[in-house]
Amino acid sequence: MVTYEKLRKKPQVAKSLIGMSLVEFDNFYVEFETAHSERLVSSTTTRRKKKRQRAAGAGRKHKYDLRDRLLMTLFWLKAYTTYELLGFFYDLNKTNIEDNLNLVLETLERMTSFNFERPKAERKKLHSVAEVMDAFPDVRLIIDAKEQRVERPKNKKGKDGSVQDRQKPYYSGKKKTHTIKNQAAVSPTGLIEHASASVPGGANHDLNLLRQTDLLSNLDDDEAAMMDKGYDGIAADYPDKKLYLPFKARRNHPLTEEQKAYNRFLAKYRIVVEHTMAQLNKFQVLVQRFRHQLTRHSAIFRVVCGLVNRRIQLRPLKLYSPA
Repeated sequence: MVTYEKLRKKPQVAKSLIGMSLVEFDNFYVEFETAHSERLVSSTTTRRKKKRQRAAGAGRKHKYDLRDRLLMTLFWLKAYTTYELLGFFYDLNKTNIEDNLNLVLETLERMTSFNFERPKAERKKLHSVAEVMDAFPDVRLIIDAKEQRVERPKNKKGKDGSVQDRQKPYYSGKKKTHTIKNQAAVSPTGLIEHASASVPGGANHDLNLLRQTDLLSNLDDDEAAMMDKGYDGIAADYPDKKLYLPFKARRNHPLTEEQKAYNRFLAKYRIVVEHTMAQLNKFQVLVQRFRHQLTRHSAIFRVVCGLVNRRIQLRPLKLYSPA
């Protein structure tokens, strides 16, 4: 099992197990402990969603302390083991494992916030040379979508006997499987500034998802966004916004050499979002086929985005100077 006492004896394996060093975990735990206590004190219901009758912390004690339960959750996000396997390691049954994870994840979700989702007056502006692109100094966001396989949803029968098709919206013709999709917007330094709710992958093209979130409306007049070919056509929806998109070839209208050169130039700056996506993919909970309730995916995606942001703030992504 992954406990704090065992990890202290072999701190070199911490990053592989939980996605951060032991020193970083110690600092993170201080913040988490405070946030967790505040959440429990302010809660008016139990974890079973019943009205609380006793003070937070009363009742049967957990087998593992809060530090070890946070470690357990980070390990689960990193490795995405089954509840049965995690229960074997920690000598707990499946229900206990789920309860422990849910309690920690709820606090982690409350701790997670993104700069661009705040009101404009409260947002951090990008001014320093290190935080902007030399060729595109007005770029505020680089937008992309992430798609993940899910278990095939089960159809449900209505009271009238009709079958509700819950599979079709999730079936992606491109991936040839059922998927769920999220939109992420990152700053020029790779920090995630926005993370959308999870939506069915088959019924939501990247372009449609961007329209649903209406993220571009929140850009200031002096701010621009950068996207890939999947967002072709979005400029018509926001004629007053400055958007950088690659040229897209069309039937009987191949790209010119100048357009191809521009696309290559743009791609060198867009690489920052790919680096951030690579950091998200270090957490297997966002890589393997998602096995749990689809309603939980949004919260888990945001939690992992928050953990990646913490990692990037401590160890910035490698910045490339396009030639």
